[in-house]
Amino acid sequence: MQSRTPHARAGRPRSAAADAAILAATRAALVELGWSKLTLGDVAGRAGVAKTTLYRRWAGKNELVVDAVAELFDELRLPDRGSLAADIEGVVLQFAAILARPEARSGLMAVVAESTRDEALRERIRTSIVDRQKRLVLQGRARAQARGELPREDDAETAARTADLIFDVVAGAVVHRTLVSAEPADEEWVRRFTQVLLQGLGAVSG
Repeated sequence: MQSRTPHARAGRPRSAAADAAILAATRAALVELGWSKLTLGDVAGRAGVAKTTLYRRWAGKNELVVDAVAELFDELRLPDRGSLAADIEGVVLQFAAILARPEARSGLMAVVAESTRDEALRERIRTSIVDRQKRLVLQGRARAQARGELPREDDAETAARTADLIFDVVAGAVVHRTLVSAEPADEEWVRRFTQVLLQGLGAVSG
């Protein structure tokens, strides 16, 4: 899995403790102040570091917030519940719970909005959040194939495209449900969504 923090620049060695404190302070500021009022100075004060320390690591507020939110999504784990359906339900419920956290909700919506005018920021969101979490789809499909729940694929390119599509469907549905429609992704909704997803997987795999 990729590093949770941006690439180090030339100069003195990076401090993992400082990085962790800065990202935690960023999330705390998102909860208390919201994205619009969050400043690098406020984050530096909360983290107990100089503001120049932040600028050595992040180009600006947007990049810092992306990495702070990405660290939350790195908490996602694919549970082994004994079946593909149960595994999907478990990870979707985790995903919805993270999106329900105010620091994730406000941070993600803000940087996505900002990224509509900033291609570099869109790329950072892709690499720091989207690409890192596609591992869950790959793990889930491999496990389901080992159980005999899904057929194995001989063509690696087709398999990769299918994995991308599955991720887009799951992430898009949960983000829309929780952040756009502002409806709960509770156990009943997740169960029904999983049934629809599995019907689609059967069609793709058939």
